[in-house]
Amino acid sequence: QVQVVESGGGLVQAGGSLRLSCAASGSIMRLSYMGWYLQAPGKQRDMVADINIGGMTNYADSVKGRFTISRDNAKNTVYLQMNNLKPEDTGVYYCNARGLTTGPAGFGSWGQGTQVTVSS
Repeated sequence: QVQVVESGGGLVQAGGSLRLSCAASGSIMRLSYMGWYLQAPGKQRDMVADINIGGMTNYADSVKGRFTISRDNAKNTVYLQMNNLKPEDTGVYYCNARGLTTGPAGFGSWGQGTQVTVSS
């Protein structure tokens, strides 16, 4: 079983910065993918940024140039540095982790989410 835990959310004024962290733990043999998703109020959950085991990254157009995703493979942890935050960045940020357990078996796990609120 794999657990995913996010941290680092909070309340910030527009133009400010936050850094989110997500740690995966458990019987992980290979962590192939980690990504951050935003569920804004009344909207579906959408990908914000993701990174694979080789370090290749993808970003939603709305955050390019403002957000940076990075990972520490030794710690099974991914970070999301969010700069120049805007009110439309408000919502719950979820972390998703995918890979192989020591079973081996494939897994895909979500964290419980962390709230980010950007005031104007």
